[in-house]
Amino acid sequence: MTHDMLTALRPLLAAEASAEAHATGTEPGDLEQAVWLRLLERLDADAPPHDPERWLRSAVRAEARRSRRTTRFELPYGIEPADAAARDPEQQVISAARGRAVREAVGRLPGRCPRLLAALLSPRDLTYREIAGELGISQGSLGPERSKCLGCLRRLLTWEVAAGGARG
Repeated sequence: MTHDMLTALRPLLAAEASAEAHATGTEPGDLEQAVWLRLLERLDADAPPHDPERWLRSAVRAEARRSRRTTRFELPYGIEPADAAARDPEQQVISAARGRAVREAVGRLPGRCPRLLAALLSPRDLTYREIAGELGISQGSLGPERSKCLGCLRRLLTWEVAAGGARG
């Protein structure tokens, strides 16, 4: 029964999320993911909605409102870190070398990781919404994708540091 209900709700959810996403400036896929999560939480608690279609419509609207509220407070950082100007020349050279090593390693990552991390490291300080738009993926997918890419980068840089050190 649950599988049948989920299958029946899929087209309705897609339509409702698409309609609400346009008005809120979010991705339809992000709204869909949030509503599916809320529905699955209800099903896990053995509290399925009595009228699934009505519940779904109100859940999409609630998620859209939540998204609108949180989007208002997303602002890029406008200042540099306090210690950025106070570094001596030696620290600036070391920092530049580290930055080059990270950018080179980012270029060797698999899949869309180079584009994602380049966008995250961009001096333009893009928001998740802007990055998702550039990459053509949903905003809700950025966090897991970023974690995967950072794990790959961490493994790559750990291997290079271990391989480049003096032995013995």
